[in-house]
Amino acid sequence: MVVVRSRLLAFACMASALALGACSGEKSADAGAAGDAVSVGVLQSLTGTMAISEITVKNAEMLAIDEINAAGGVLGKKITALVEDGASDPSTFAQKASKLIEDNGVATVFGGWTSASRKAMLPVFERTGNLLWYPVQFEGNECSPNIMYSGAQPNQQALPALKWAVEQGHKSYFLIGSDYVYPRTANLILKKHIEKGGMKVLGEAYVPLGGTDFSGVIAKIQQARPDIIINTLNGDSNVAFFKQMQAAGMSPAKMPVMSFSIGEQEAKAMGTALVEGSFASWNYFQSLKLADNDKFIAAYRAKYGADAAITDPMVHGYLDVYAWKAAVEKAKSFDPAAVRKAAVTLGSFDTPMGPVAFAANQSLVQKAYIGKLKADGQFEIIADSGADIQPEPYDPLAFPGKSCKL
Repeated sequence: MVVVRSRLLAFACMASALALGACSGEKSADAGAAGDAVSVGVLQSLTGTMAISEITVKNAEMLAIDEINAAGGVLGKKITALVEDGASDPSTFAQKASKLIEDNGVATVFGGWTSASRKAMLPVFERTGNLLWYPVQFEGNECSPNIMYSGAQPNQQALPALKWAVEQGHKSYFLIGSDYVYPRTANLILKKHIEKGGMKVLGEAYVPLGGTDFSGVIAKIQQARPDIIINTLNGDSNVAFFKQMQAAGMSPAKMPVMSFSIGEQEAKAMGTALVEGSFASWNYFQSLKLADNDKFIAAYRAKYGADAAITDPMVHGYLDVYAWKAAVEKAKSFDPAAVRKAAVTLGSFDTPMGPVAFAANQSLVQKAYIGKLKADGQFEIIADSGADIQPEPYDPLAFPGKSCKL
């Protein structure tokens, strides 16, 4: 009886593996594809403190999917998008990623914002062999074969911002951020470079993600009197911070602030007057004068409103979908392993932010820009990196001897 049961179990597992790749833990070559459709996951925070930023990223990802479907789909299949809400909570992101991959059988997932959400999802993607397309700047110090990192590495956002600040003569810094892995690690990297340059960090403070009480932090800033604040707050904490800074007599005009997570959409939601004159470092601004950017803005506004603001993570979410399509077509397969290998050999492709390419480490080669927010809610581009910047997952000062091995 044991032998018979074992043989029946083996047969069942073989049948399941042929259909789903479940026994081996690997995805089949037709992952997510059934009949004339292929399913993908779109996983962003639609509620909670991060919704201010992530809803529009979801919109941009859906726009790309709609455009691709209108043009005939991928390998002759229309894309079915399964949208889930990460609810600004890392554990929810992990649960929803597991649901999308293991219950719904999606071919890939687009989404995430905070590094806490990404790190919560990472074990799910590594266990299932699926592939996450992550559209937001982050702290580096990570390199997984199961993630395509299109958002900026620290050497593509944080360090160009510091270089610009040094060029303006700023020698003392105050670092403020939300209390999770991205702000703390980004600030660790910044501190190493600030100290190497013979400058000073006069203070460093963190508040819980979604926190709104900055009275103690502002008192420290007033006492420290830095030349500039580097801000890695995320979500609607920025609203409270800038309101309380203004009430304390430290508007951006009086106390320069360089932010890494405030784009056009966030500025609009916060009220432009609150953040006018502040600075931001990104790899895209809506004000970029490019034909492909004009086309994207027009398409997005036609779908989501004529006054819609466009941000860097939205564009990265949008280009991620197109990069996945191109990689699938090059691989002639929806298999995540085949797709990621094809993605890093695509070479340069056109996007609203200009031509970009995925490097061998699965991060994006891209240019950096510094912008100053104007009264109309747009950023005036005041500096850029010139050449495209190769992504470095491991900062050599903060993480000496570490390298990306896929």
